[in-house]
Amino acid sequence: MLKNTHIKAAVAAVALAFTANASAAEGTLENVKAKGFLQCGVSTGLPGFSNPDAEGNWQGLDVDVCRAVAAAVLGDASKVKYTPLTAKERFTALQSGEIDILSRNTTWTLTRDTSLGLNFAGVNYYDGQGFMVSKELGVSSAKELDGAAVCIQSGTTTELNLADYFREHGMKYTPVVFDTSDQTVKGFEAGRCDVLTSDQSQLYALRIKLAKPDSAMVLPEIISKEPLGPVVRQGDDQWFNIVKWSLFAMINAEEYGLTSANADDMLKSTNPNVRRILGLEGPKGKGLGLDDKWGYNIVKQVGSYGESFEKNVGKDSPLGIARGVNALWKDGGFQYAPPIR
Repeated sequence: MLKNTHIKAAVAAVALAFTANASAAEGTLENVKAKGFLQCGVSTGLPGFSNPDAEGNWQGLDVDVCRAVAAAVLGDASKVKYTPLTAKERFTALQSGEIDILSRNTTWTLTRDTSLGLNFAGVNYYDGQGFMVSKELGVSSAKELDGAAVCIQSGTTTELNLADYFREHGMKYTPVVFDTSDQTVKGFEAGRCDVLTSDQSQLYALRIKLAKPDSAMVLPEIISKEPLGPVVRQGDDQWFNIVKWSLFAMINAEEYGLTSANADDMLKSTNPNVRRILGLEGPKGKGLGLDDKWGYNIVKQVGSYGESFEKNVGKDSPLGIARGVNALWKDGGFQYAPPIR
């Protein structure tokens, strides 16, 4: 009897969760327009990706995805309210409707795509898991880390990748788990662990938070695939398309030479690809339920993917990360967007 009661309670809880999720997923576009702003879930602070500046203004590659969606939907990239979320909080916040979009260095995996009631809307950064160690440790390869204490953030795919890597190489380790990336780097700096593991882009971002960044180094091994991108709730195809094509507009803009600086001049362009991005011809905004200027507003107010990359994490940023696999397909990278036509 007690067992049956527990089963009924569990079924009721799942049904309630699905009902709440379906309700939250319906009509996101209308809800955002009615509110007059986009509620965007971001990290608790990761330089280059989503991090507040000295005045409290959020900046970063992930933040620019939020701004692009706001520009497309509301015509104003500044109409975004940011919700800092830990790795453990992020999916619940999206499922419950607390946020309209999650843009927080989140890895696209089969399990997340099929069991959480969520959809990944693309990849805005191709990453891989790496290791950061103190130079004093005298280690030059991850294969020398047998017996190490490893600082790691809970609720991430890095926990699982770490276990796989050490098991594959017959090594042992002791996990030292924290809730946020800030706590993780402070634990590393305080000597709670020998090595910090995370996506390699995050390691470079976290290293500049150290009191002595030059005291640490990132090891060369990449042990996983980490395609990072924005996420929305399942059950609202229109909103899914809007977020997806906002990112695609930024990638297409770079391919065809559009920037925030030349967007107005390019309104005179005769290139049909440019004219379709800017909403001068082609499908315009009707299929997305948006104004015809949705693409123009993204490029003018946020810029192309290349602009966002270089400003936030690339050569024009303190991180100085090379484009690498995040270059456009025509430059040897992975970034490729379907055509706007």
